[in-house]
Amino acid sequence: MSVFNEVATKGKLTLGLVFPIESYQGSIAKMENQEVLAKRAEVLGFKALWFRDVPFHDPTFGDAGQLYDTWVYMTHIMNQTNQIALASGSIILPLRHPVHTAKSLASIQLLSKGRVLLGVASGDRPSEFPAFGKSLSEKSELFKDSFNYLKTLQGSFPVLNGSDYGQLNGTIDLVPKYETKTPMFVTGHSGQNLDWIAENADGWLYYPRNFDFLKKSMQDWQNSLERTEQSWKPYMQSLYIDLMEDEKAMPKPIHLGFQAGSEFLVSYIKNLENHGVNHVILNLKYGSRPADVVVEELGEMLVPHFS
Repeated sequence: MSVFNEVATKGKLTLGLVFPIESYQGSIAKMENQEVLAKRAEVLGFKALWFRDVPFHDPTFGDAGQLYDTWVYMTHIMNQTNQIALASGSIILPLRHPVHTAKSLASIQLLSKGRVLLGVASGDRPSEFPAFGKSLSEKSELFKDSFNYLKTLQGSFPVLNGSDYGQLNGTIDLVPKYETKTPMFVTGHSGQNLDWIAENADGWLYYPRNFDFLKKSMQDWQNSLERTEQSWKPYMQSLYIDLMEDEKAMPKPIHLGFQAGSEFLVSYIKNLENHGVNHVILNLKYGSRPADVVVEELGEMLVPHFS
């Protein structure tokens, strides 16, 4: 079974964890024991580990992700694990040249024997764009341009004209070559309409919202897939949680998620599955308990419901 099918199956929901797998105050994570936690996540049945792409520390923006370069850290964790999917959540396409993105991606796919899923985004931190000589107002077009460039590079001796990132005249070929198409998931809208995402991406990665919003989003997604004559494609989302020791603790809101006991968490995620969500990426940043304890409890109390 492919890593895509392990993570995303119609009518089913699976679980992943995002780095840093820890709770912390402020913007900078300690990044301690991440290798141990990644190994435990795999053993406990989580289906994916997610790696963010945050080049700069902007103190006004909340957090700086897992600190290390996405591809470097993904390779490091690849060497600590065996089968669990390695997913970018998400590569900021306007701030990276597509040739470098494609070469890094193909390299890790070959080295990991096909364990990578590619989440992509247009970027949401305005302060970063001037550092790359890019205009924030152009990020939607740059995203589409880079996305198309990446897909073109999957062919042999590709030809590409009209891109702001450069041109390909068919006389050079990108190496190494990973012959199987890497699944690509668009985060949010990334400046595109939903029909474009449905037609061009392999799935949609969104943010936690209330169930009324989710129901409408799922219907919009299905409508776009039908309009663009696509078969089923997965819907994924993130979720911040603070798991309480008391299994029966009722929910209290936190940023993009909630604090609650395991009973509510299980019922909530079962409701997400019933609404059609296919994968949930758990973020422990705002947790009040040690991450290693929480990961073990999630593996015991939550993961078995969604294996």
